[in-house]
Amino acid sequence: MILDEICYANRMFTGFISGRIVDSLIIGVICFAGMLLLGIPNRMLVSVITGVTNVIPFFGPYIGAIPSFLLILMVSPAKAVEFLIFILILQQFDGNILGPRILGNKTGLSSFWVLFSILLFGGLFGFVGMIIGVPVFAVIYDILRKLVNKGVAYQETK
Repeated sequence: MILDEICYANRMFTGFISGRIVDSLIIGVICFAGMLLLGIPNRMLVSVITGVTNVIPFFGPYIGAIPSFLLILMVSPAKAVEFLIFILILQQFDGNILGPRILGNKTGLSSFWVLFSILLFGGLFGFVGMIIGVPVFAVIYDILRKLVNKGVAYQETK
């Protein structure tokens, strides 16, 4: 029983980390394509910065957007404003649609529970809670599900 839960926790943490990496890779590619369409300079560098910092939940995309904005601002102030609008739209898409869907598939949680766990653990434990919130919640959710199923099975045998 305990060994099964440890293996499950390992799968959740591994799935979460690989999910964040896949999500960040997709966001980096979308960022490059969008910047190419908009004609924004320094596309490759900015897309790599955006993709790499996207691994950090919530704050990462904005941490990456600040130096990227400054790089583009040095070349073209008008394109820098376009970049800010584009990156805000891209991060809304990632944070509300793409990220929860990918992490939900990797951890077995619905998008709602992914967002809930990030907000709950982030509120309780800050930045560290945002990083470990989804896999920890997935393990807790699995343990509770198993306990409820055992309780229901026990009640049915009476």
